[in-house]
Amino acid sequence: MEFEKYSVLELVDMLKSKEVTSEQLTKYFISKIEEKKSLNAVLEVFDDAITLAKEADKKISAGENGKLLGIPIIIKDNILYKGKKCTCSSKFLKDYVAQYNATVVDKILKEGGVIIGRANMDEFAMGGSTENSAYGITHNALDYDRVPGGSSGGSAVAVAGGLCPVSLGTDTGGSVRQPCSYNGIVGIKPTYGRISRYGVVAFASSLEQVGPMTKTVKDNAYMLEILSGKSTNDETSSEMPVIDYLSQIKGNIDGLKIGVCKEVLEVMKGLEVETPFLKILDWLKNNGANLIDVSLPNFDLCLPCYYIIAPAEATSNLGRFDGIKYSARSDKAENVDQIYTKSRSEGFGKEVKRRIMLGNFVLSSGYFDAYYNKAKKIQIKLKEQAKEIFKKCDILLFPTTASEAFKLGSKTDPVSMYKEDLFTISANILGIPSLTLPFASGENNLPLGIQIMANNFEEGKIYNLADYIETNWRWK
Repeated sequence: MEFEKYSVLELVDMLKSKEVTSEQLTKYFISKIEEKKSLNAVLEVFDDAITLAKEADKKISAGENGKLLGIPIIIKDNILYKGKKCTCSSKFLKDYVAQYNATVVDKILKEGGVIIGRANMDEFAMGGSTENSAYGITHNALDYDRVPGGSSGGSAVAVAGGLCPVSLGTDTGGSVRQPCSYNGIVGIKPTYGRISRYGVVAFASSLEQVGPMTKTVKDNAYMLEILSGKSTNDETSSEMPVIDYLSQIKGNIDGLKIGVCKEVLEVMKGLEVETPFLKILDWLKNNGANLIDVSLPNFDLCLPCYYIIAPAEATSNLGRFDGIKYSARSDKAENVDQIYTKSRSEGFGKEVKRRIMLGNFVLSSGYFDAYYNKAKKIQIKLKEQAKEIFKKCDILLFPTTASEAFKLGSKTDPVSMYKEDLFTISANILGIPSLTLPFASGENNLPLGIQIMANNFEEGKIYNLADYIETNWRWK
């Protein structure tokens, strides 16, 4: 049986009815990881995965319940799982073993999920192509010569390549949505605070969120309910009640007010995604949705705003990795000063160093007001503009990326790479939820993603529209 063809919800039912065992599922997906190891999506299969699967089967036989009981799951390599390595795909943390569980790991284990391994990523989640890992590049699941996107490239490829039915990624500027778009699967960056960040190795704390990556919209909605909620260990997590997101999927979009941002339409002109995006807008209108022209006047400032705030926060968060408190220590250091300088110089990769330097620059005394302080003021202004937009509409539609996945090694300068985040970054700056799902094919018959955004904590509206598109829009 080809288990990769089944959704999470289908596998849950199959496990409950004892049509399949968790041990069978887990062994199957581990064999797929081995079969497709050249993708380099999974860094490690945990040695207790089969044992956990057998324990899940015992619970199922005893009549115990769990929303993920027996389901194999892969997590990104920056999410702590007690007793397991967590390297952030950096040689600086090559021997680090997690001392406690991330909140999302606890939630998965509580529902009986079987975490089978950790996925490759851009080092410390800094990158958009998973070419920045200390453990080798990851390849796109659909085209071996193309990037999988990043920084959660390994997690996306794991699902798209049939190595697991669901994975977890983190999204600071598009790191769940962009690789999901490039690999033709579904991924969400929830409202800031919807999912606790406790136990996630921090990159830019005010922007990042954990997000589930799945093959279907309903699976994604199911996972978000499980992962969401307040954590007593995380003051940034929200106390907003967690709802049954599957119940929000109504099967129709009559009267739905969809905002079409004029600044996004202007930026999209001539891009590969423009024609299919305009086609789906017409289709949505013909199927009962109301298209509303809206404006985000400072949309063009989202990208520079992000690349000031994110490196600034990264500089602070990565200060702990110094060869003394955490991380590997250089064996070439001869005194205390050299422990710091040589350990960090040898431990961090090129992209991480670049962002640390950017962060130090914008936080320096001579430039703090000119850059960081101004970026935070712009962020506040952008949030105010978004509030006005959501007074007029229920949903905002953006493309996820400008084009399909690009060739490995084709973007060698950082600016061109940073521009790949053009359409995804706004959701992180605004803190609002945003989901991507495949909706068209590009010039090389690879998937393009459409991005559905809503006001804070209105993920239910997103899932309703996403499921309607997935069910009724014909693009293949």
